Amino acid sequence: MAIETGPCQAWPTRLCCDVAGADEEDLARWTLVASQILWALSGRRIGPCPVTVRPCRRACLESSSFVSFQTSAGTGPWIPYIGTDGLWRNASVCGCRSDCSCGELCEVYLPGPVYDITSVDIGGQVLAPEQYRVDAAGRLVRVGGGCWPDCQDMAAAAGEADTFTVVYRIGLPVDEAAVAAVSELTCHLLKGCGGGSCGCKATPRAATRFIRQGVELDFGDPTLIYQQGRTGLPVVDLWLSVVNPYRLTSPSRVYSPDFKTPRVQQWP
Repeated sequence: MAIETGPCQAWPTRLCCDVAGADEEDLARWTLVASQILWALSGRRIGPCPVTVRPCRRACLESSSFVSFQTSAGTGPWIPYIGTDGLWRNASVCGCRSDCSCGELCEVYLPGPVYDITSVDIGGQVLAPEQYRVDAAGRLVRVGGGCWPDCQDMAAAAGEADTFTVVYRIGLPVDEAAVAAVSELTCHLLKGCGGGSCGCKATPRAATRFIRQGVELDFGDPTLIYQQGRTGLPVVDLWLSVVNPYRLTSPSRVYSPDFKTPRVQQWP
């Protein structure tokens, strides 16, 4: 998948601060900035983004290093393997059976998390939603007796003959808690950075302790909380502690040798 540099769009807000005198351009700018900050601090997982892929269907025997064939008729190919008890056994792959299916399960892998499917196009024909489903994790399964194409013309544009294209949204939804968090951060940025202020009125203190006439004052370093992936705002930090308690910087990814990675066009 391509490297993601930010959310696809600004998150929705319900601002609790007075924005009557705020410029519309400033409001849109700092809403987007707040969305970008929270998107990164939450592990780059929040906010569904559309992605278009050209999948490759899982093929029989493509992951096996070698195959032996039984001499008796109708048995099909077998793959030897060592079981958990240390004994050798033969695993039948005739019919591309999955771990749970008695017959062939026609499916392709979509890197996720998959939020929803926008469209599935085979050779210019868009399938109805009833003709497929999504199983965890990221398996697009064909239902109703059909199957996905074994191959496609990768040189042809999406929607042309002999092509297979899936458009879906990846990411987690922006729920009410996320809306509350981005609203609080947007108000904070508007208050401190409104009017195009570059410094945002947040100049770090050069000194952290003052002693004068028997009075001793200690000031915490305001930059330390940022190093911990927090902002100092109660609603924002409470939301971050829920959605990203271990301060992950990116979503986890699982790679399977049983599924080919779909092709994603990056340019133009």
